Order: sequence, then C-alpha cells, then structure tokens
Amino acid sequence: MSQKHLKEAFISNLNGTSLLEISLGLSLPPLCLLCRGLLLILYHLRYGKPLSSRKYSLLLDFLVLVSPLLFSCTVLSPIMFFMPTIIAAFCAGIFSKIYSQRKHETRVPFRQIVKDFQKAYLDPEYIPAITVFRVYVNVLTSIGILAVDFPQYPRRYAKAETYGTGVMDLGVGAFIFGNALVCPEVRQKSCVTQPKFSNLARQFCSIWPLIFLGFGRLLSVKSIEYHEHTSEYGVHWNFFFTLAFVRLAASLLLAVFPKNKSWIVAINLAVLYQLILNTTSLKTFILHGSDGRDTRVGFLNANREGLLSLFGYLAIYMASVQAGLWLLKCRNSVKGWIEAACFLLLTVLVLFVFLHVSQAYADPVSRRMANLSYCVWVVAHCLTFFICFVVTDLALVFTKLLVKGSSVPCCWNVVKPPNTGTKRETEAVPVRTEGKLSHICLISAINKNQLLFFLLANVMTGTVNILIDTIHSKTAFMLCILHLYMFFNCLIMYILHAKNIVLKFW
Repeated sequence: MSQKHLKEAFISNLNGTSLLEISLGLSLPPLCLLCRGLLLILYHLRYGKPLSSRKYSLLLDFLVLVSPLLFSCTVLSPIMFFMPTIIAAFCAGIFSKIYSQRKHETRVPFRQIVKDFQKAYLDPEYIPAITVFRVYVNVLTSIGILAVDFPQYPRRYAKAETYGTGVMDLGVGAFIFGNALVCPEVRQKSCVTQPKFSNLARQFCSIWPLIFLGFGRLLSVKSIEYHEHTSEYGVHWNFFFTLAFVRLAASLLLAVFPKNKSWIVAINLAVLYQLILNTTSLKTFILHGSDGRDTRVGFLNANREGLLSLFGYLAIYMASVQAGLWLLKCRNSVKGWIEAACFLLLTVLVLFVFLHVSQAYADPVSRRMANLSYCVWVVAHCLTFFICFVVTDLALVFTKLLVKGSSVPCCWNVVKPPNTGTKRETEAVPVRTEGKLSHICLISAINKNQLLFFLLANVMTGTVNILIDTIHSKTAFMLCILHLYMFFNCLIMYILHAKNIVLKFW
C-alpha cells in the first residue's frame, strides 16, 4: 500500500466517541482561560503591576491556553475524564492564594464582595466570550487537522465515516456556528435602516477569498497527490467552498425573511431536509452514489456529500444568527448575564432531549449528511461551549474585584453604573485598563487574523505530512512537531498583532 493510501486508510472508517467525552473535552479551553486569568491576577497581586513583557506574555499564553489542549488530545487522552478536575483543582488553588494574600488595607468581607459582584456593571460594547469561542474553535481545529495524522491522536476523536460523533465532526459545525455569530446581519444595529439586499451584496464581495482558497486547495491537493478523505466532502469539494456557499445562501434567506425569525428558518430547513432523507432515496444516494456502488462519475456524484450537506450547515448557520442576535441584546450587568447563562443552559437541555428523540426516531448523528441530529448536536454543544466561557468571564470579573486594579486580556471590563441624570451620565463609562494589555494577548492576536491563522495551519499541515512519515512517528517526536507547528502559527499572529497588521483587504 502506498503512503497516500496508507494515510487515507488511517483516517477512514471511524465511528467517533461519546457525547460525554466531547462535553468534558469542551470544558478544557474555558478552564485553561480561567487558569491564565488567575495567574495574571496573582502576578498583579504579587508585584503590584500587570505582566508587561511581550515575550513572557506570549510564553504564558501558549503554555496555558494551547499546550494543555495538545497534551489532552494525544498522550493524556486516556485520562481525559480526569483532566477537567485536575485543571479545576489547580485554578481553585490559585484563587485560594489570591484570596488569602490580598493586601490588608484592601480586604473586604466576602459577603460584601458577593454583593458588589452582583451589582457590577459590564462593558456592553464587548462580549469577550464570543471572541474567545471563535478563537478556540480555530485553535482546536488547527490542532486536530495535523494531530489526526499521528497515531497518538485517538481514532475516536477523528471524523466518523458515516454515523458517529467525533471531536473533528463537531469542529466543522462549530466553525460554521462561530462565523454566523459575527455575520453582518448580527452586527448590524437594528435601528439602522439599510437596503434589503445590502448584506447579500457585501457577502458577494467577502466570500471571494474563500472561493479562491477552495480552488487553491483543490489544485494543490490534486497536483501533489496529497492524501484525502473522499467521503468527507467529495472529490472536488472542500470546506472553503462549503463556508462560502453557506454564507451566501444565508444572506439571501436573511434578505427575504426577518432575521429575528431565523430560528424558524433553521428548524424548517433541518426538519424538511431530514424528511427528504427519510422518505426518498436521497440518503442512499449520498452514502452509496446513484448506482449503489459508490460511483463518483459526474460532478453531483463526485461531490454529493459536500453539495447536499449544505442544507444542514445552512440550518446551523441560521440557528447561530438567532443566537448571535439574542446575545447582542444589551446586558450590562452581572445579574443579566447570569440570567442569560441560565436561559442558555435550559435551551441546551431541551436540545439534548430533542437530540435523543431525533437519534432514536429519525437518524443518528451524521456529519457526512449534516442531518437533523447533527444540526441539533452541533448547536447544543456550541451553546454549551459558549456558556462555559461566559461562566469563566464572570469568575474572572469576581476575582478582579478582589484585587483592585488587576486586569485580564479578553475579559469583561467592569464599568461605572449608569445614573439617572443627564444623557451623558446614563452611558456606562468603562474602566479601560484592559486596553493596555490587548497587544500582549494571544487570543486578540489570533482573532485579528483568523482566516490567515486557519490558512497557515492548513499549509503547515500539508508541509509536515509531505516531509514526515506521521503514521510511524514516536510520541516525543510527535509532541515536538505539534508544539512547533502551533507555536510558529501563534507567533506569526502575535507579531502581526503587535505591528497592528490585519491581512484582510476585501
């Protein structure tokens, strides 16, 4: 068997993992973020100033925010169920140290701190959990696309062949979900009246880089005979094309239907698509081709998975638009965000009940078809992931109240409460301490050039696979390669951010 066919077989015919393991894995990035924030607050408490060294800040961010995820999906995967507990215990230890080492003159009774926390107002112009969610989806995807080619990456985390819930199956849907959270229709102020099809025209202009990248990937993969999983998207299709066409189709739907009813459009799309799968021969066509023998003759046959899964991904995108609109409602208090997190948690529980029903009576989760169960699963887990980041941010806000003057990048600013006086006074005035630290935050750096980060990860993944026999690599060598790969990508984003360069010209 050639190296190409050997690698294709290595990532094929897999069945995924359990919903519980994926849920536990999703708690790791928020816990890493909490750990980083607590360490920065402890540093401020010890030395009376924030960590200002760019070199040490990058090193801290990489070692705490990225490196644990590399270990958890490779050598530490056998103890995955214990990882959240270990990191949470470490965070609890740091918090205890912060609480006990506060300066005597600034000490406030714990009950008073809780009261102040509940009454605290947050900067309404920025929701850090959205930024962190999108960045971590990108980071986890970048880790996965290279790690999957090494034997130390558990096969149960890779994409399932037909039915199943692999970690990488979730990553595809989460990427779509994260893009919709910040789409023009969500970010556009409701009070601003614009032509009905203005966002559609804007999307036409913004998707051309994705089309270009899609063709670039297609040509490069075919020209060097790079290994590929054909049943993932098809012979010629790839994720760049999916993302481009979903964004364009969603803008068309949102130009026709009211955007605050996008959840209705999402449900109708997903349910109708599932009904067609179950009542016609469409499911057989997707899984086995027009002749039932997995033929790839003709464009539709060759790319049936990529083309027909667009309906499911479009449903996920529309559901995320609704979530984004709801999240951007002005909630400028801690109490308001606690209530929002509780509502989201209730929504997640309902979605998981519906997922159980859908898998039992309609179809199991299938990323290959992007069926109803897959759509519900992706939305439920993405909302769970987002809730974890909101809780993390609130925990850091509480800790910052313990240590006056401390600040954490990509975390909520505590602002002055609005008064009932003049119009000028009713506006919340942020305490802008975080702005000084934004230039030394890895999350902000990746957020500024997310598409470039993803593109670089794809290019470097291909380069590593061409130069190295990943399937027969030893554990120590694998860990070195993955860390160098991620650090190099993060370093480029960090340098660009430090120089205030955004490589986006469309």
